[in-house]
Amino acid sequence: MTSAARNPSSAPNSRRPRVVVIGGGFAGLWAVRALCRSAVDITLIDRCNHHLFQPLLYQVATAGLSAPAIAAPLRHILRKQKNVTVLMAEVTQIDTHARHLSTDSGETHRYDFLVVASGATHAYFGHDDWAKYAPGLKTLEDAMQIRAHVLGAFEQAERCTDPAERSAWLNFVVVGGGPTGVELAGTLAEIARHTLHDEFRRAEPSKARVVLVEGGSRVLSNFEEKMSAKALTQLQRLGVEVRLGTPVAAIDERGVMIGSELLEARTVLWAAGVAASPLGRLLGAAVDRAGRVLVEPDLSLAKHPEVFVAGDLASVNVGGKQVPGIAPAAKQMGRQVAASIKARLKGQASRAFVYRDFGTLATIGRAAAVMQMGPLRLSGRPAWWMWLGAHVFFLIGFRNRVIVLIDWAWAYFTYQRYARIIFGTSRTLKAGSGN
Repeated sequence: MTSAARNPSSAPNSRRPRVVVIGGGFAGLWAVRALCRSAVDITLIDRCNHHLFQPLLYQVATAGLSAPAIAAPLRHILRKQKNVTVLMAEVTQIDTHARHLSTDSGETHRYDFLVVASGATHAYFGHDDWAKYAPGLKTLEDAMQIRAHVLGAFEQAERCTDPAERSAWLNFVVVGGGPTGVELAGTLAEIARHTLHDEFRRAEPSKARVVLVEGGSRVLSNFEEKMSAKALTQLQRLGVEVRLGTPVAAIDERGVMIGSELLEARTVLWAAGVAASPLGRLLGAAVDRAGRVLVEPDLSLAKHPEVFVAGDLASVNVGGKQVPGIAPAAKQMGRQVAASIKARLKGQASRAFVYRDFGTLATIGRAAAVMQMGPLRLSGRPAWWMWLGAHVFFLIGFRNRVIVLIDWAWAYFTYQRYARIIFGTSRTLKAGSGN
């Protein structure tokens, strides 16, 4: 079987421009959808078969939502867009000079335009060995493993006869005071204080210790200092112990070294940093310290204007400020890339990317959040309602919106988190405990 036969997008009799998009996240998916009426043939390649609403991934990790509530199959999302072929594969090589790429299946895909939007991964700041003991949260698989370990920690504490060992199982450490870290820490405190408070006889979940460690001087450093202070207050009200200004020195099976202090904990979650997808380096372009690809104002590569980089993988500076790696920015980049491709097809010059900042939201726990949007500043319950509405609105699919609303309403009025089924407990706990 020839390569052309195996690859419709590479067929020699295809006269329409070929657009290959790598990554079905916010940037990639929004680029594909914006090209729905264009006379191009699009191939969307992703390692997963689904689009993931990452802002709610921590809810899956903490048993608040089931995985299907925040994900949808890419084929289903794009089923009515006839100019798209979706392939579940991993890109292994990109030749920008020959304008083709290869995947792990051995296929080769030629392109006239390439959009690379493969996102970001965890960054352990040179301590990759910590990943074994402190998992990060980027995929549904990560979320399911974290959920199994968190819930399993309470189960293990119930079995312990040694008070010191039980205490270690009831200690939860979250490293990183950004949005993900704050969300995880606040939710873990709620689970311990409310969801599980009367379900155990020995473990006493209410005595669980949730510690948030941030090397900087404040949590949510992307917010104004006043809003960061309010977030800190809300975390402390939930029972979270916040350590500021002291970076983590080591992580192993015993727990975490915070400065010179060993905090014994069988559950350590990593939310301290991200690094751009290694796929960016395959482009042969200049990258910044985080591995993000340096792009032109229209998000293309300097020496290859037919190649665009969008989302968390792109290092974009607008008005002297780095565009943040958040979902709204990725969506805007995706639409920008599509507009640039349309302009090129018409023989026109593409415009520079203009980032519109629609504000920043972060949830801390039940009816606790902070928001800054233009001159508006909210915290507590009003900010939480704004956060809830925004996230439900941007979920893909009516079914997902309804499911999330029902689940959240149930959790709000009952404090219950129904998705508390553990899979693979034995393997997870042994990995975490070093037994």
